[in-house]
Amino acid sequence: MDWQTPETFHFEEYSIRWGSLGTGEPLVLMHGTPFWSYEWARLAPLLAKERKVYFYDMLGYGNSDRPDGDVSLGIQNRILAALIAHWGLVSPDVVAHDFGGATALRAHLIDGVDYNSLTLIDPVAIRPWGSPLVQHVKHHEPAFAGMPGYMHEAILPAYLQSAMKKQATAEVLAPYTDQWIGTEKQASFYRQIAQMDQRFTDDVQDRYADIRCPVQILWGEDDEWIPIERGRELHSMIPGSDFISVPGAGHLMQEDAPEAIAFHLQAFLKSKGRQ
Repeated sequence: MDWQTPETFHFEEYSIRWGSLGTGEPLVLMHGTPFWSYEWARLAPLLAKERKVYFYDMLGYGNSDRPDGDVSLGIQNRILAALIAHWGLVSPDVVAHDFGGATALRAHLIDGVDYNSLTLIDPVAIRPWGSPLVQHVKHHEPAFAGMPGYMHEAILPAYLQSAMKKQATAEVLAPYTDQWIGTEKQASFYRQIAQMDQRFTDDVQDRYADIRCPVQILWGEDDEWIPIERGRELHSMIPGSDFISVPGAGHLMQEDAPEAIAFHLQAFLKSKGRQ
């Protein structure tokens, strides 16, 4: 599938790549890690039949710059706030997955970015978080970044497969693995893991009751990266939020159950006054 982020937004000294589809009320799609905006490739065209859909690659991911510097959650919310201002959007509907969820929450609660609604899909939001691989890489980043490429290329598919309930073919995995293959891209893969820090969600976790828009939470019942119990806990912390568990889905619901996202998202958006 040909997926492109043809537009460039300059944030400080960095280039952030983005794209849009369709016309209508704005809908912003946010990817997680170690993925990129391609995770929305099947859903964005469908959603664009009724909306103007915006998507982008976070700093350090996809086609955006991958600096040998800060690509943590500490900078991502500022980029999102700047992008929404650049697009001229006022209270868009936002759909955010994994690290995108943490970024959307931080932009809302720290930077004052308002949303018409927020749909969170298996977000990084509740302490503690970080897979065993994350914890290991954080302590040994230089060793992982400098390992022979063939070893890195063996780790990637296994790691990404663990984000999915369904057995993924090489064709399904390739768009996700290819963006991390090569000396510089390999280093950037382990850099973003090493910079994962729970303090960035600690900054906002105790403020979730202050969220100023309707919230829907979708969670894969078979998520091995962030267990569904975290989702139920998050739901209890956001008054009035909706919680939907999705059977047959792991962490990367966009691959396991895209039809569930489409169904629940469209119903939620229609119930919040925007078609």
